[in-house]
Amino acid sequence: MFCSKCGKEIPDESKFCGSCGADLTGKVVVKNQNQNQTTFSENNIPEEYRPISMWGYFGWEILFSIPCVGLILLIVFAFGGTRNKNLRNFASSYFCVLILAIIIFFVVMIFSASVGIMTSAIR
Repeated sequence: MFCSKCGKEIPDESKFCGSCGADLTGKVVVKNQNQNQTTFSENNIPEEYRPISMWGYFGWEILFSIPCVGLILLIVFAFGGTRNKNLRNFASSYFCVLILAIIIFFVVMIFSASVGIMTSAIR
């Protein structure tokens, strides 16, 4: 039979799952003879979930830092221009950080301009 919590195969007379420790007393656990469980290794990961290496992240960050081309590519990838979900999530987070940096920059500029105006009015 299989554990109802983690899905691991366990002996029929078990009271606890040896893998996750789930209590199996009083629970109905169905024997599953035809379990279709897909395990992924490095070779059979679907293309849309393929991880990005550390150098890949570094390269994408350099590319997104290029003033015009990088901004266009960042917007395209952030809003679904790639099938790779990891690259899309990275571009979305990079885009959010860029927006926050721009907002903080303008707030600091407005604050420093207002402080400059007030100090010049005092003199």
